[in-house]
Amino acid sequence: MLPANLFPLTTKGLLLAVAFAVTSSPLRAGEGFQVIVNVSGGPAAISRRELSTLFLGRRAAWPDGSRSLPVDQGESSRTREAFSHTVHGRSAAAVRSYWLQILFAGRGVPPPERASDAEVLAYVRANPGAVGYVSQAGSTQGVRVLAVEP
Repeated sequence: MLPANLFPLTTKGLLLAVAFAVTSSPLRAGEGFQVIVNVSGGPAAISRRELSTLFLGRRAAWPDGSRSLPVDQGESSRTREAFSHTVHGRSAAAVRSYWLQILFAGRGVPPPERASDAEVLAYVRANPGAVGYVSQAGSTQGVRVLAVEP
């Protein structure tokens, strides 16, 4: 808890207090989401960095060379926000900004988005090499949960 006199009760003080509260409790891998892959592809485990490179389009293949097909949750999804902070180390809005720059430069397109856990699950089930994420409580029936290492 922050001392009451640390920030004056101003808009700036309130914003600083909120920023401190948000940044002082970082998310850990697996908190708020589960990474899932199609049963026919992908490794058993992957580092956060490798996973980020797949979702940011910096790499289009799994470590074994097979094609990967990332799929994102919808932009306003809390699960996407947790994934973005944990895997990319930035907010979903910052990742969106990254993709706008890539699109404008003609260097790539973002992963497709699906509106719900069920839609992400269906996409991953239907596409060999697919990788997505669902909420911690989301179903993983018919897919494999991928271990995400620090």
